[in-house]
Amino acid sequence: QVRLVESGGGLVQAGDSLSLSCASSERTYAMAWFRQAPGKEREFVAAHTGDADIFYADSVTGRFIVSKNHDKTMMYLQMNNLKPEDTAVYYCAAGRVSTIHSENYDYWGQGTQVTVSS
Repeated sequence: QVRLVESGGGLVQAGDSLSLSCASSERTYAMAWFRQAPGKEREFVAAHTGDADIFYADSVTGRFIVSKNHDKTMMYLQMNNLKPEDTAVYYCAAGRVSTIHSENYDYWGQGTQVTVSS
């Protein structure tokens, strides 16, 4: 059982930056960030399997950067130029293969709230 714990959420203003972290209890390769805004479905944000296998949702491309530490136990999401529409609960997920589909991930964190004011 992989345990995932997110941290780093908070309240910021539009244009600000924020960094999220996800700590995994085990070395994991296929990890991703998802987010869910009130009244909306959970949506894919970014995925990281290896240095050559990183991809983003169109809505965050060019603003967000996903990375991992060397031993694959930490994943980060650097969020720049934040917009009010980025407001959501952000979740860390882990699975066997990185995809944009939430159903392909077996393990989830509890989420961390990100609120961007205009």
